[in-house]
Amino acid sequence: MQVILLERIAKLGQMGDTVRVRDGYARNFLLPQGKALRANKSNLERFERERSQLEARNLERKTEASAVASKLDGESLVMIRSAGETGQLYGSVSTRDIAEGLTAAGFTVARSQVELRSPIKTIGMHSVMIQLHPEVEVNVNVNVARSEDEAARQAAGEDLTTPEQDVFEFEEEEDTEEGAEASEETAVEDEA
Repeated sequence: MQVILLERIAKLGQMGDTVRVRDGYARNFLLPQGKALRANKSNLERFERERSQLEARNLERKTEASAVASKLDGESLVMIRSAGETGQLYGSVSTRDIAEGLTAAGFTVARSQVELRSPIKTIGMHSVMIQLHPEVEVNVNVNVARSEDEAARQAAGEDLTTPEQDVFEFEEEEDTEEGAEASEETAVEDEA
C-alpha cells in the first residue's frame, strides 16, 4: 500500500514522502495513529494544502521535545528490586517501570517513548534511550539495585554483580581459650 507520511518515521522516510509499506502496517499502525494518509490524488492535494501547518506543528513539537531533552539528558533513575546473590532479578524492569519512575521524577514520558530492546533482568547501571520526538532522543541511566546503599555504591562505580567472597577471620584468643577449656575437661575426666 502506498502512503504519504505526515511525520518523520525512522527507517521509513521524512514528512511528505510517498512510501510503499505492508498493508497491515498501514492499516493497523500508520493510519490509526495519524502518521500517514493513503496515497491517492485527493489526499495528496489535502497534504499539499496542509503542509505548512503540519511542518509548523512538527517544529513546535520538536522544540518542546528539545527543551525536555536538555533537562532529561544524563538523568539517573534508581530502581530498587529484589535480586539473588548473582545479581539476577526475581522480576524485571520494563518500559512501564522506567516511564513511571521518570514521571515520578517530574518528566512526562509515555511507555511508548522508552526504547528497551528487552527487559532489564540484572542489577547494575543500564543506559536506556528515550525517544521524545522522532528527531529527538536522549539517554537515561537506570541504576537497578537491591537497596539504596547498593545504588549509591553502583553509582560510585562499584560492580555488585560478582558474588562477594566472604572471608572469615578467626581470632586466636578465642581458639586458645576454647582449647584450654577442652584440656581441663579431659583432665577432670581422667582423674575420675
